[in-house]
Amino acid sequence: MKTKVLENGQIALPVSIRRELGLRPGDSLDVRVEGRRVLLTPRRTRLWKARIVADPITGLPVLSAGPGAPVLTSEQVEEILYGGA
Repeated sequence: MKTKVLENGQIALPVSIRRELGLRPGDSLDVRVEGRRVLLTPRRTRLWKARIVADPITGLPVLSAGPGAPVLTSEQVEEILYGGA
């Protein structure tokens, strides 16, 4: 893949890369140089925004963090809710 450096030093990341990494406008990237390469690494400071939606099968309300959000096991949910008690 190829991109250009603009007059003001900006670069555009191809949409396929942004989608793969889940990058959105305003996300921060760490930048460093290794040899003759520029490495951009996403900073993961954003939390997932959860919302209540209707379950497509039952129609009941469920909590969703949207596509790409991590999936939690029942044990992880129990740990979050009850602290393993």
